[in-house]
Amino acid sequence: MKINFLTIGKTHESFVKEGIEMFTKRISNYFPVEWTIVPMPKNAGIMEPKMLKIKESEVLSALMNKEDYVVLLDERGKSFTSEGVSNFLEQRTVESIKNLVFIIGGAYGVSDVIMQRANFKWSLSALVFPHQLVRLILAEQIYRACSIMRNEKYHHA
Repeated sequence: MKINFLTIGKTHESFVKEGIEMFTKRISNYFPVEWTIVPMPKNAGIMEPKMLKIKESEVLSALMNKEDYVVLLDERGKSFTSEGVSNFLEQRTVESIKNLVFIIGGAYGVSDVIMQRANFKWSLSALVFPHQLVRLILAEQIYRACSIMRNEKYHHA
């Protein structure tokens, strides 16, 4: 199974870049992994939020295949413990999912098209985080889930 992280916005800011790279490298010991950072559309600052979500979602949709298993990070999604994330990942491998895609939408979220396309909606927290920190938290939690799957000592529960 390959893991793809799709996100809208700027490239990784320096204050999180090192951590994202570290956890991404660690994830690659378990699964092939890739980040795709989709730049915001031109004139995003003057677009209505609804139109901005549509434009961003068009680009995201073009980057996905029909058979991809899509996990949308959404504040209204299901919450997990770290063990729950590990079980979720393990279940996707048992199902022989070839491409697991995690989507971090733009500042206003994603369009209904992406909402409906998502196979699963996951909430990292009831708190709201800057997108840059969401990337770091997501990468760390996926690495933690991988280490739990292998019964390794990174996760101390």
